[in-house]
Amino acid sequence: MRGCGNASEDYGMVGRMALGWTLIRVVFGIVLGLGHGWGKVTGDMSRFAAGVAELGFPFPLFFAWCASLAELVGGVLVAVGLFTRPAALFAGFTMLVALFRHRADPFGRMELALLYLTVMVAVALIGGGPWSLDARVRRKA
Repeated sequence: MRGCGNASEDYGMVGRMALGWTLIRVVFGIVLGLGHGWGKVTGDMSRFAAGVAELGFPFPLFFAWCASLAELVGGVLVAVGLFTRPAALFAGFTMLVALFRHRADPFGRMELALLYLTVMVAVALIGGGPWSLDARVRRKA
């Protein structure tokens, strides 16, 4: 209930919420960027492009690079909280395509894309939060 606690308790809750949101943003961003995007960017892109071609995308190598960079750059930007909303939109769209790709697979195969999509949609809606580079830039402006 609002108003039941004193001001320091309310501030403590805000601080815990900021910390919790920062942990979600940083962990999901780093794991998406470095755990998924980095491996695609530094690996055999032709193999990933073949999977993109199976989805019916024109110019599969181009779209494979777009998806890989959306994961790598988007994930890192979400983690540090810079250009957070646009980065989350690009990464989230990539996860939507991944979810579509795995739609007929067992739930365990689509679960990761669903988790990343959910977090990226939340990041796009909420933003980086008070402990992000976006917030720091806004404070200086």
